[in-house]
Amino acid sequence: MCGIAGYWGEGNRKILEDMTRSISYRGPDDEGFFTDNNVGLGHRRLSILDLSPAGHQPMASEAGDVIIVFNGEIYNFRELGEKIKVRHDFKSQTDTEVILHLYEEIGEKVFTEIQGMFALAIYDRRKGKIILARDRMGKKPLYWFIAGRSLIFGSEIKALMKHPLFKKELDLASLSKYLTYEYVPTPKTIFSNTQKLKPGHFLSWNGKELKTEKFWEVEFGRAPVKDFKDGLIKLDQALNQAVSARMISDVPLGVFLSGGIDSSAIAYYAQKNSSSKIKTFTISFKEESFGEARFARQVARHLGTDHHEKEFSHNDCLELLPRIARLLDEPLADPSILPTFILSGFTRERASVALGGDGGDELFLGYDTFLAHQAEYWYERLPGFFRKGIIERGAGLLPTSLNNISWDFAVKSFVRGFDGEKKYRYQRWLAAFLPKDKSELFTPEVFNQLSGQNEFEEIDVWQKNVERENYFNQLTNLYLRTYLMDDILTKVDRAGMYNSLEVRSPFLDASVVDLANSFPIGWKLKGFKTKYILKKLMQGRLPEEIIWRKKKGFGIPLARWLAGPLKELVLDYLSAEALRKQGIFNPRQVERLLNEHFSGKKDNRKQIWTLLIFQMWSKNYLE
Repeated sequence: MCGIAGYWGEGNRKILEDMTRSISYRGPDDEGFFTDNNVGLGHRRLSILDLSPAGHQPMASEAGDVIIVFNGEIYNFRELGEKIKVRHDFKSQTDTEVILHLYEEIGEKVFTEIQGMFALAIYDRRKGKIILARDRMGKKPLYWFIAGRSLIFGSEIKALMKHPLFKKELDLASLSKYLTYEYVPTPKTIFSNTQKLKPGHFLSWNGKELKTEKFWEVEFGRAPVKDFKDGLIKLDQALNQAVSARMISDVPLGVFLSGGIDSSAIAYYAQKNSSSKIKTFTISFKEESFGEARFARQVARHLGTDHHEKEFSHNDCLELLPRIARLLDEPLADPSILPTFILSGFTRERASVALGGDGGDELFLGYDTFLAHQAEYWYERLPGFFRKGIIERGAGLLPTSLNNISWDFAVKSFVRGFDGEKKYRYQRWLAAFLPKDKSELFTPEVFNQLSGQNEFEEIDVWQKNVERENYFNQLTNLYLRTYLMDDILTKVDRAGMYNSLEVRSPFLDASVVDLANSFPIGWKLKGFKTKYILKKLMQGRLPEEIIWRKKKGFGIPLARWLAGPLKELVLDYLSAEALRKQGIFNPRQVERLLNEHFSGKKDNRKQIWTLLIFQMWSKNYLE
């Protein structure tokens, strides 16, 4: 796992070094640079496979006319290498060199052959162009922008910011999206001149013409199955193969274990494929409604793993938050990045690679919002006067609880996001701020600049079909291409890379994705039982309590902390003076949100945290 950066056009060796070294934590073991007239490629290496100097990047072909920098892991590289080894003089045992030689033979078709997670750049001297590519599920990040005839790219925005052509121009439309999504959805970024490369796409640039092409997309029904029993057999085989492939490493490996069904299933297959005890890692909380550590311990005992646990407190949050705010070069309002960061650092003390359960909720309909979509079918059939006059008014009267995913919080969120176009409902349920909130939140000047914006245009882009029989496939696709990619995977990538830890996600193996997306909805969501086929698969392999218990998620006691130990920090960054000086948000509206939360009248955790993270980001990257 590594970090990459580079340019085509304006640049020099010093600029390239500054760009690459700004993300040195992504690759602490080695660095390399290539410059050739108007092209520069930089690389930071975290050694996972072939720890010898032969794995050094940038890596060139035998003739020296194709050069690559690569971030990621290719899990079928050995099989691909066997097919072409007689035609090439291999210098290493790396997946990078396999990609390089395979590109020499089949060009951009190489991206349809390689299976794994990756972001890469290939400079093809023969054709006079540079190519950028990103993996199917968007596991690895890749940012780019064009200024004149220059293309600049990198694993993180902070690498691009080291190039003199970069301009710190806040994109107000992206800010508005951030306040709704709690991240900036692909392909936009918080900066007006910068984009994220879409997953399953590659881009080519020759100094004059930009071309982008899709090489893979999420589809449904690509791997049909005969019946439920056949589905169980194929899912068992696919998960076993996916975990086994991701255990290939020349450095110590562990598993993130929360005690939920997803991470527990990954731990099960990892232990099954190991001749010794695997290492498992978890985080615990003092606050009871957030703690899951006892479930992780139960799974670890059941599987016989070498288990490690670390407690997380508000003091850790206070100490870590400013550091995270400095590292995040784009605002991300998922508070679970804090425990994920601590978990990654804790894991890195004993391992360089970790397996995680990310993707299971999206593929097998595990979120509470999927249950809400089951309930909406009946709720929308209630008479309007009954919904508005009794249920919605009653929801507003429920006493506020600051517990994790409390009943009142769930009910109020359901009611709040129900009205409006159905195809945007899932995002309204997840949103910090709804479109209707923006007129009061923004200053009049900013709000007027945003008039006519479609807050949910990314949903329209990723949308396939809104017919009832395909509704949950529609939702799966949207979750995979929005929340999973731009929140969960971004959070895990940054938390892992800030600690020089590579995190792998077996559920996001293309074969597992295709198989899960071929199952009938009733196999995944059976009535109000989520992840049904996965849970049936794990029966007899994991404790029954683990399989059928209610999902909790990897949250923190945010509502309490914002009104307690984090209150002073909140009041500092969201003070009326700071907001007036900035000129984006209405100080009176922000003050109202704070007063409601501090008094216990409303749980405004999502709104306050989303604003706080933006303000901290702004101070670090704009001021």
